[in-house]
Amino acid sequence: MEQPKKEQSVGCHSAEGLSVSASAQTGGHITAPVLSHTTVTGNVTVITNVSGSSNPADIHSQNPGKTSQNFKDGYKKLICSEYAYVTEYNSLPGEHVLLTDRYTELLIIQRHREQSEREKEIRTIGEKFFSARDSEKYSNITVEQFFSPDDHELIPKAVILQGNSGNGKSFTALKIMLDWASGTVYTDHFDFIIHLKCKEINQISGEKSLVELLRYSQSLTPAQISQILQHSPERVLFLIDGFDELKLSQDNMSNLSLPTDVQTPASPESTLKALLSGHLLPESFLLVTTRSTATDTLSKLLKKQPQRFTEIMGFSERGVEEFFQRFFKDDQLLQTQAYELVRANETLFTACFIPVICWIICTVFRERHKDSTELTNGLDTATSIYVDFVSTLLDHHCQGLSQSVPSLLRSLGQLAERGMLEQQVLFDKKSVSETVSDPTNNPFLCKFLFKRKIRQETMFSFMHLSFQEFFTALYYALLNEEKSQSIVRELLQSLDPTQLEQQRNNKLYFLPVIQFLCGLSNEEVNISLMETHNLSVSPNIKAELKEWIIYMEMFILYCLYELHDEDFVKKAVETWENIDLAGIPLRRTDCWVLQYCLQFCPHIKRLSLMGCSITSEKLKILQPAVCRSEELALTVENLSEDDVGVLVSALGEGKNLSFLGLENSVLSDHSVQQVLSSLNKQRSLGLVSLTVKTITTSTVVMLSEVFQNETAPGYISVEVNEDSVESFCSSLSVSVINGDFRLSVEDNRWMLRFSEISSPQTEPSLLAISLTCPHSQISSINWTTFIQIIYGVKISRENSPEFDGQFDALLSFLRSVSGLKEVYLNVNSLTESWASRILSLIQTCPSLQDISFKTGEDGEDLFFEEEIRLLQHCEEVPDPTLTVEGMGCMTPTDECTEQSQWTQNCNLNVNLQFCGENFE
Repeated sequence: MEQPKKEQSVGCHSAEGLSVSASAQTGGHITAPVLSHTTVTGNVTVITNVSGSSNPADIHSQNPGKTSQNFKDGYKKLICSEYAYVTEYNSLPGEHVLLTDRYTELLIIQRHREQSEREKEIRTIGEKFFSARDSEKYSNITVEQFFSPDDHELIPKAVILQGNSGNGKSFTALKIMLDWASGTVYTDHFDFIIHLKCKEINQISGEKSLVELLRYSQSLTPAQISQILQHSPERVLFLIDGFDELKLSQDNMSNLSLPTDVQTPASPESTLKALLSGHLLPESFLLVTTRSTATDTLSKLLKKQPQRFTEIMGFSERGVEEFFQRFFKDDQLLQTQAYELVRANETLFTACFIPVICWIICTVFRERHKDSTELTNGLDTATSIYVDFVSTLLDHHCQGLSQSVPSLLRSLGQLAERGMLEQQVLFDKKSVSETVSDPTNNPFLCKFLFKRKIRQETMFSFMHLSFQEFFTALYYALLNEEKSQSIVRELLQSLDPTQLEQQRNNKLYFLPVIQFLCGLSNEEVNISLMETHNLSVSPNIKAELKEWIIYMEMFILYCLYELHDEDFVKKAVETWENIDLAGIPLRRTDCWVLQYCLQFCPHIKRLSLMGCSITSEKLKILQPAVCRSEELALTVENLSEDDVGVLVSALGEGKNLSFLGLENSVLSDHSVQQVLSSLNKQRSLGLVSLTVKTITTSTVVMLSEVFQNETAPGYISVEVNEDSVESFCSSLSVSVINGDFRLSVEDNRWMLRFSEISSPQTEPSLLAISLTCPHSQISSINWTTFIQIIYGVKISRENSPEFDGQFDALLSFLRSVSGLKEVYLNVNSLTESWASRILSLIQTCPSLQDISFKTGEDGEDLFFEEEIRLLQHCEEVPDPTLTVEGMGCMTPTDECTEQSQWTQNCNLNVNLQFCGENFE
């Protein structure tokens, strides 16, 4: 049964005798206009310093002091629980890390920097960049000191914490909340800290009072919020994070529509503005984080005095190292390796002052390490890290952008290019507004206010010169192909070293832009840009860059040679370990210059001289450098018999010979033996390609012996340099793949193209043969007999006793090869003799897994219908796979004799695959 409502009253009397009274039902509340000299009638609780409250029963009990302390303790416990863990940008559902494991102390200063000071920092890199931050000018103020007395012994009522995107403003806000709740900061200053995130406030619709607004940001009831606001508001700190993200219209900038008490509804932006301007809770304290682009707007709103301005500068050098230590706290070796590698890269090391970039680099290292990739190979390029950084800001710091991503990046690139051309890093407001549509909401720009006599001047910049260079390169790369190629070509031509003395307007300061262009031309970076933001880099840029790089490489070598200062050259080349000149034609003078510089390299890990037009004469010049290299890729042209000793001396011993090519050489068996003997002395072998005077049985035997050694190459090919009646074939190749030895013999001197012959070649002529068997069987095969039989089959005419004898000998030899797995045959045409013998081999060789038969050089010579039927109607079903490829002649009578007949009738593509009982 409902209880009757009791009326309570409040009587208020002013000093002049004015009396004000009000009444409310039990459970209601009263807003009293006068709160001094108050007379209370009835069981009523009067709440001061706040307009409005919830049910008094929720606020006070018989022991209000104890209840208040219990409530504060409970709130702090709740904050400790909610803020103990953070999710990272790439966290999967349920993944999180301890805030204390990630947070690293940031460099925070409390002064406005001069224009010259900012410009110097933007242009400085590496050790000089971080050294400047250790100076007295960058005297650090800690979070604990934010509300300490100033020089006039006054405690700030409001603190502005300014910082660029990714510099750690929000992370610092989280850490303040956790540390306060844990009792390590501000315990003597504030009983409550209330955290408001502007990004979340933007999502709130409708009109809300401050009490209602705080419900969205805190896990508190209205009664609890009201108690906090009325219980000594001078002990309450509002931590407002991300002011720059708050959507403020022109109406919001006016004071006309601001709420006057914490219970009055208004738009969320107006309510927050009332709090910032002191219209609500003027006794409370404020700590507001913002990007520099919104600091001037914030300062116009803040009316509380005194104020303290602070700026997060990111990490100091010590901070960068500490972040790596915290990130890799469970792996000391990985921590040290990662930090030292990044420290050696000036561009990346400088960018590490931005905490988000530090996190990206460490995350990449961790993933590389999980994949067991060697760290030195896993160090991502500066370009790829910058691309990841841009993607991170676009995904997480660009809510409510007024333009598309391509348009945003294009406008930034145009501004960056203008600065590069004019050698500027600070931009005035007018020039920025002409290019970038909404600079104050752009996360990649920084905004500064400078004093100019009696007025202020607004300037913008990129976070660092390296970002200006990156956006310039990105702008060029994302233009249409024709324009992109034209601009890059013009830029590279302007950097031609031979013209620098004549050029007044040289563009050496564009060299970092070219480095970023190279990075943007990388395939993985291209894929990343396409997948994340549907951005395509012009493919023509890469070709332009490669051509220019080749030219510049030799120019640098010539500069060192002309300088001829041994101490300086040693210093210049001390880190050269991988020298790749593949594809660059080298003159004799080039070789002298290269040898001069390489003699000062302490360690030549890898040297690539493939396709460099190296002759024996040039090889003599480069011999010392070639001999010192640990890994070598080498092509030598026109090597004669007398020059083999030079090659053998240059190869030396114990190398990882990834490639050796002897082109257009005329080597005898004796010279081939010298080369092969040298190969046996190497640590490992890759591909070897030789051209010789003639290929004999001795050549085959020598190659088979090489492949019996532990250091056998993966592949060796030998080709005859010119027609030789002594050579039984034109090319020979030997390889070992997955434990199987494969020998292939080919004679293209006998091959006639389909269009060059006037009638089909029905006489047998063996064009090529290859066989595959286990590597362990090489030594048991009589290769001399094999070559003699092949030569006999090749020169015999079908239907002759010689042909039958040689063919039977070939079949007998193949059957004798233990473990024979594959056979490949290429003849001019498939005749009945060939067809029947193929079937015979299949039926009598149980280890055979695959046999391929092709007519003509490209499978374009003839089969005849009768032979095809013979294969199709074989009663014995073979186990291996039989593949037959060529052109079919379907003439019902005798073979075609005239070219017109042959062209008309012999045009059926035949590709048969016989496996088990099925033809395809």
